[in-house]
Parts: sequence; structure tokens; C-alpha cells
Amino acid sequence: MQLYLCEKPSQGRDVAKGLGATEKGEGCLKGHGVVVTWAFGHLLEQAPPEAYDPAYKRWALETLPIIPGEWKSEVKKETKKQFTVIRKLLSQASEVVVATDADREGESIAREILEQCGYRGSVKRLWLSALDDESVRKALGNLLPGEQTYPLYLSAMCRSRADWLVGMNLTRAYTVLAREQGYDGVLSVGRVQTPTLRLVVDRDRDIERFVPKPFWEVLGQFSASTGSFAAKWKPADEKLLDEEGRCINQQAAQAVAVKVAGGTGSITQLETRRKKEAPPLAFDLSTLQQEASRRWGYGAQDVLNAAQALYEKHKATSYPRTDCGYLPESQLSEAKQVVAAVMQSDSTLQPLQGHLDMSRKSRVWNDAKITAHHGIIPTLQPCKIDSMSEMERNLYDAIRRRYLAQFLPDHEYDHTTVTVNVGNEQFGTTGRKIVVPGWKALVASGNDQDKKDEQTLPPLTLGESCHVVGVEVQNKQTAAPKSFTEGTLIAAMTNASRFVTDLQLKQLLREHEGIGTEATRAGVIETLLKRGYLERKKRAIVSTATARTLIDALPPMITDVGTTALWEQSLGDVQSGKLSLDTFMNRQEAAIRKLVQLAGNATMRLPVQPSKTCPECGSNMRKRNSERGAFWGCIRYPDCKGIINVGGKSRARSKRAAS
Repeated sequence: MQLYLCEKPSQGRDVAKGLGATEKGEGCLKGHGVVVTWAFGHLLEQAPPEAYDPAYKRWALETLPIIPGEWKSEVKKETKKQFTVIRKLLSQASEVVVATDADREGESIAREILEQCGYRGSVKRLWLSALDDESVRKALGNLLPGEQTYPLYLSAMCRSRADWLVGMNLTRAYTVLAREQGYDGVLSVGRVQTPTLRLVVDRDRDIERFVPKPFWEVLGQFSASTGSFAAKWKPADEKLLDEEGRCINQQAAQAVAVKVAGGTGSITQLETRRKKEAPPLAFDLSTLQQEASRRWGYGAQDVLNAAQALYEKHKATSYPRTDCGYLPESQLSEAKQVVAAVMQSDSTLQPLQGHLDMSRKSRVWNDAKITAHHGIIPTLQPCKIDSMSEMERNLYDAIRRRYLAQFLPDHEYDHTTVTVNVGNEQFGTTGRKIVVPGWKALVASGNDQDKKDEQTLPPLTLGESCHVVGVEVQNKQTAAPKSFTEGTLIAAMTNASRFVTDLQLKQLLREHEGIGTEATRAGVIETLLKRGYLERKKRAIVSTATARTLIDALPPMITDVGTTALWEQSLGDVQSGKLSLDTFMNRQEAAIRKLVQLAGNATMRLPVQPSKTCPECGSNMRKRNSERGAFWGCIRYPDCKGIINVGGKSRARSKRAAS
């Protein structure tokens, strides 16, 4: 019997349909010689510290670091029934086909079950990029050998264990330190979440420390024989400029305004170049999240959920958790079918049909740029747009427009640069004139927002005289950095090299992963919000006081984006076979030992809840709970067993009191 192991029931039904497995069984669907079963995401989880030693149940610095000798996993309570079903099916299977999501976590979901059940039989891999019927049938006809994707599991295992080591050890260490000051809560530390938090804390502090500086611009209005235009003064004396080329001398700006008012100048430089812009690549998940944040203010996790629904529920788009915007050249032959499906799904797009050049091969088709997955595109079959939510429709529309744009002409425009000399003072401006709208008639570019001030110039001639019909000195101030939004924070996590000063490390990071992965970045932000480290203020994301204190107490090794990005690169090396699991874990264990040692010397100044003084030793106390109700307990427990009832009366600590 061939057993297909899927990630979730909906995916299982899609695969079973392609196999003709229609007979219902307990937790599975059966067909001729095949059975399709499914997990519910991860059925297993890393065992907690107390599973290795009961002494670890109490949080204390002296028990750290906790480094398992032999790693243990446990079946989640809520998934034991389905795990039992899968284990029984595995005992009957002659071959297993891993049919979970085609990524690192998907591989892990299936392989950890096989490992826990001791399965040692034949394994193959179903690699799905879309869940529409035709895509499933194609993938079923091209099963991969299991060993080809096994390194994904090794990488996922390394990621899971590294996260456990950081989370269990450093969360305990810094929470214990905080509780010694009477702080009543848990200070969560994570391999990815903490450097992400550092990005926001640093940005917020940059904004708070920012002191606006004045600068001045001289704007002249010029009249030529064919029309008028505006141009800005370009100071020749560098002493008048700051590092960004802005004039910081008000008197000089005012003097120029007086000097050129009512005067006549001539055009000393005039250059027009025809420029072309190719259509943007297909969306990867990060760029989709950034676009959705910019256009509609959607949260990163909401976008991921909606994109997953477009993939799983509506079968409208390809696999969303991709870091690649390119498409395989082989799929160019399917383009007519994809476009036909898009048109059939929405009749309002029919007028566009005649403008598409299906023989056109844009830069998006590039085999050399393909990673594990290609960009997010519409599927080969029509979908029901009416059944989508507003967010899903918006995302689907953005995805399909980028795909259709590949078959429209390049956007072409004339870019003109002008310099006017008035009394030996230079004024400059630029203008653009659209020649061929091309793909921009269908897809608005985010960069267009930056070009909204660029004017349309009248026809001009080199050497032509221009009269100054108006001049204005504009008082301006430098602007503070902008607070992160979820979209710009995703961009920062993706492009971690921008926040690294070491040139060698910066170059290395440009070539590899940023912080986290396409699949996890939204979840990291959501976790920081839920734990009270970040707050939403309209579209902005800002850090809390607790977050700042934690970042200040932690060593740079755990907060630095460069360190974490290098760890992510190492996970990529495990996935590619360049690095072994043992070597990766040895490095992680050495790092944890060092970080725990640093934690022992850390100082923290956290906002604490009202506390009491221990009647036994004079130390701070913190509020705790037991079977007998709430009480105040000494932070030095078990060395000191001082206790005060919530009502105020001191008593001896019972054995049943909770720590």
C-alpha cells in the first residue's frame, strides 16, 4: 500500500481527488492500492525541559544552560488520535509519499512523524506548487525521490533545536533576573523575534533622538517661449551645504532670491533620454506583504492567511510561501492557459485580451533565478472571485495583474534634465513625458509615489532665454525617520544587510537570507505584538518600555541582525548539504553557553508591579498563586521561604505553594 501523508485535511482531499481515492476511512481516504492521510500541521512538539530532568521544572540560573544530550519529541495532546491513525497506516505501508507543503516546515511535519514511528521504508516526495486539479495531476506524475528533499528536514530540525535552545535558556535566564526585582511576568527571548524587536527599538529611539535641522530651497518660476516651468537653485559653494546637499545658510538663499528676481537666464544644459521600465517580477510573499501594507494597511499575518486561502481554499494562486519572484521558463508554454483562466474568472478583464502579446518573454522567465519555489501567480484553472473576501480579492487582483503585465510592452518615457543659468547662479529641474504607458496602464508601481512631483516640461531649446517670473525662498526642515509599518518591517527583516556596518558581513548578507524566512516573518511580528513588546498605532508599529529594557539588557550577540542572519545562512547550508546537523548544533550549543554566562552578569531596570518586602530576609517579593489562592513570595525562594498572604498576614510557605 502506498501512503500519501499530507499536511492538513483540505490538502489531503485535493491529493486524494487526483488519485481517485474516494472511500472514507478513519482519518484517511482510500483508493486502489493507495491511502491518503493527513496531519493537522505539526502533530509533534519539542519536549519541555522537565522531560529531560524534573529539576528543570523550577526556573533558576544555576540549572542553565539546558542542553539535551538526546533530543525528545512529544505528541501533542490534541492530535494524539490522528497520530495513532497515521502510525497504524505506516505499519501497513510499503511506500510513503511525503505530500505536505513543499518547504522546510512541510518536510519537517511529515518526516518527524516518520521518525517518531520508526518508519524505515521507501519514501518519495510529492512537490506541489499549486492545488488546482491539473497542477496536482502533473505533480502526481512526477514524484521525486525522498532523499532529494530530506535535507529540508535536517535544516528544519536544526532550526527547531536552535530556537528551543535560545528560547528555553535565555527566556528563563532573563525572566529570573527580572523576577529578582519583583517583575511579575515572563520575558521571552527568541532567535528571530529578539533581533526583529531590536530593529523597532532602534528605529523608535532614532525618531525620539531626532533633532530637526532647518534648510532652505530657492524655487524659481521660469517662462520660456513655449511655456513655463519651475527649477531649484543649485548652490555651487559646498560650504553652504549639508551632507545631503541641502542649503543650510538662510542668508545665502535669500541673497540669491533677491539677485535673480525679475532677471533673465539661459538654458545651459538640456538633455532628454528615452528610458524603459520592464514589468515587475511576480510577487514573492514578502513583496506581497509590503505591497498590501502600503496600499491597504493590511497586517503581515493577515496577508499570509489570505494568500494561503487563495492557494488552498480557492485554488486561485500558486504556493504563497516563496522567496522568489521569477518563473520557470518551462511554464511559459502554459501562459495562454493561465491567461484564459484569469479572463474566464473575471469578464471585466476581457478588453485587455487584445493588448497581450503572448509571444513576449519578459525577465520574469529565468530558470537560473528559481529557488525552491517560483513566484506567486494565478493557477491554470478558473476560480470563483465572488466567493473571496475583500482582502482575498485585492490580493488576487494584485497577483494576476503582475502576471498579465509580463505580456504588455515596457513602460517608456522621456526623461529631461534642464539647467538654467541666471546671473551665474544655477537652477535645475527634471521632467518626464510618458511615451508608451505599457504595463503601467495595468499595474501601478510603488515607485510612482516618489515621482509624483516630477513635472511635465514644455518643449525647450538649448541656449534659449528664460525669464524669472517668480522666486520663493522655502523654509524647510529635515524629517525624522518614519516609524515601521508591518510592511516596512517585513522589508527590513528581508534586507538585513542594510543594518550591518561590517562590509564583509554586509556583502555576505546580501547574498543570503535575512532575518527569519518568508513563512515565519509575519508570525514573528504577531508574536511580538501578542507578548506586549510591540504595539500598533494606526499603521505604525512601535516598541514598548519593557521591550526597550529587555533589548538593553541582552548582549549584542542575540539582538544583532547580522548574527541571526548568519544563523539563517547556516540553516541554508545544512539544507544544501554544505554543513552537517552535528556541526550546526555544536556551534549553537557553544553560543548558548556563552550567552547564558553573559546573562549571569546582566543588569536590568524593568518596570515592576507594586511589591512587598520579605519579613524574613528583607528582599523583594512577587505575587504568586497556589491552590490556596494568591500570596506574596520571596524572590529568594527556596533559600528563603518568607510569605505574606494577599490579605497582609505573613505565614510559612507550604509545600503546595506554586513557584
